[in-house]
Order: sequence, then C-alpha cells, then structure tokens
Amino acid sequence: MIVYPNAKINLGLNIIARRPDGYHDIETIFYPIPLQDALEVEEAPRLSFRLAGTQLDCSAGDNLVIRVLQMLEADFTIPELDIFLYKHIPSGAGLGGGSSDAAFMMRLLNDKFKLGLTDEQMEERLSTLGADCPFFVRNRPVFATGIGNEFSPIELDLSGWTLLLVKPDIHVSTRDAYASVQPSKPALSLKEIVRRPIEEWKELMVNDFEVSVFPRYPEIAAIKDLLLDQGAVYAAMSGSGSAVYGLFRTPLEHPDETFAGCFVRQRQL
Repeated sequence: MIVYPNAKINLGLNIIARRPDGYHDIETIFYPIPLQDALEVEEAPRLSFRLAGTQLDCSAGDNLVIRVLQMLEADFTIPELDIFLYKHIPSGAGLGGGSSDAAFMMRLLNDKFKLGLTDEQMEERLSTLGADCPFFVRNRPVFATGIGNEFSPIELDLSGWTLLLVKPDIHVSTRDAYASVQPSKPALSLKEIVRRPIEEWKELMVNDFEVSVFPRYPEIAAIKDLLLDQGAVYAAMSGSGSAVYGLFRTPLEHPDETFAGCFVRQRQL
C-alpha cells in the first residue's frame, strides 16, 4: 500500500504571546500544497525501514513514521512490516514534511489493518508527536491558534495560482527563531486578511519569524525579494523557514536558473 504525504505552507504567522510553559501562542494558516513524499508499507517476515531521497538528520528510530508504528503497536496487533519512505519534501524548511509522513502513516495503518480509529482519535494521538501533525489527517486549509495545534476550518481556495517554492541549503533553528521575536497581537487577524484579494496580502500578511531570521540569514531575505522582483503577487517564508514561496498568476520560466543552488519546485495549485 502506498500513499503520498504532502507538504504545507504557512500563510502568515503572528506570534501573539509567550506562554507560562515557555511555548508561544501563535496564529497562522496552514495550506496544503502538491509537493509530496512517497510512503509504501507491506507485510514482511521482519520489520525493515528503508529511506531514500532527501537525507534526514535523525536516526531511523527517531523518524516519526516509526514512532507512529510503535505508538499503534502499544494498542493494536500489527504484523511485521517493510516500510519504504522516499523523501522529496526538504527538512528544516517549514513545510511540515515529517509531520505529514506521520499523519499519512497513521491513516495508512488505520485503513490497511482496519483499526477503526476516527479522525478525531488519530488527531489526538498525533498531537503528541508535533503541533502540526494533526493538520495532515484532514489535510485542508485551517486557521491554527494555540501553539499551532488548535484548528478551525476556513474557506480558502488558491486553485489556478502557481506556487514557486525555493529552499536554500540553510537550516534555521526554530528555537533561535523564537528567541529573537517580540510577541504582539496583530492589528488585523489573518482570518480577515485572507478574505481580501491576494494583491492586498503583501501589505497586510506577515510572518513574524522573518524579523528574526532575515538579519541572521540574508540569503533567505534575498530569495523573497527576488520572488517579488520576478512578479510574485505575494511572497513569504513558510513557518520558521528556511523555505520561501511566491504566488504567481502564471508560471515563471526557468526558475531553476533564477534560483541556482537552491531546492526549487514550481506547482500549480
């Protein structure tokens, strides 16, 4: 059985307040995008986990796909499996690739072995692995609050727009990105901004992480500027980075040449 975990982008990200537990209250919009990994699972004589494609820094035992399997094995009888994960979504990019792999693994096992878990039950289990993991269970646009783990559906359709995604060979520490940000409540909520024409987003929708990340990594700031110079109607860093995306009315010619040395993907939404 094979599934294709997809990435997401953040449309805006406001860091509203620091919580007593050390985390931060935020608001952002998660939007699924057609950039995918491939995850295949088959029954086998013994457990094996194979990984190909984009390299990851974690060990096999720390991979969220394996952690989902171990979580479910605590409550259900699951046979030995051969697991193959092809990573196409870059890590350390703010695109939720690992979180998506986890959610798709749980859905796959739930369907394949008829575990009977509801969406709500899968979301509850996945929430222990990462704030954005539950998003990929339903995989539709949401307004996220809390620490990025409280979702409310929103009506948002970017069909027809071209997404150009650019990731330099830079890893941004989320901890460091938070350390340099001063929380504040925005004058206008993202729920209001996304109801406006996309042409207005450039002046209204911000990612607060850019304030701390861009001075430290001017190469990332330069990518956003270049996307806008190339005609993007809106451009921003996704999450805490380092991927930056632009929304275009029409596809950009030769984006690999324009952003040489970076991971570049252009997709129709």
